[in-house]
Amino acid sequence: MDDDIAALIALFGLTPLPSEGTLFASTYRSLDDLPNGGPCGTAIIAMYCDAPLSQSRFHRLPVDEVWHFYGGDPLRLILLFPDGSSRDVVMGSNPLQHHAVQFVIPAGVWQAGHLVAGGRYALFGCTMAPGFTGSMYKGGARDTLLAEFPDRAADIERLGCEPHDTRMPEGFAS
Repeated sequence: MDDDIAALIALFGLTPLPSEGTLFASTYRSLDDLPNGGPCGTAIIAMYCDAPLSQSRFHRLPVDEVWHFYGGDPLRLILLFPDGSSRDVVMGSNPLQHHAVQFVIPAGVWQAGHLVAGGRYALFGCTMAPGFTGSMYKGGARDTLLAEFPDRAADIERLGCEPHDTRMPEGFAS
């Protein structure tokens, strides 16, 4: 493992996010709960790298998610929209090269992400309000996504979920 990656994992206490696959640490969870019992807001810090493998499998959430790029090499987000369209977003530290430093993924959009080829690591964060709970997560089963988005087959084959792995473990909150 790269020394910088090992140092970042130790510094932030990053661990694998169940089902989804990203190295992450929860940095904020509102102490105020909403009437449904979930937190008003949450934030995580996360990292993509190749060793240990850290990437986001396809998933969707019922609320908007705000992504923030912090450092390292660019990352690629793959977005599959309910209307059948798709989009790639590159996040990185150079907006003059069309890198997004902040990006909002709308509720209900399938999303996946990974480190851009040739990079060592990408450090980023995500915030949500209302805050994330494990019950919000719905993983994108490979077969289902391939039927809906055949033009994105290479990405779906790489980052789609197995049918048995489309939910967070019971009680997971981040």
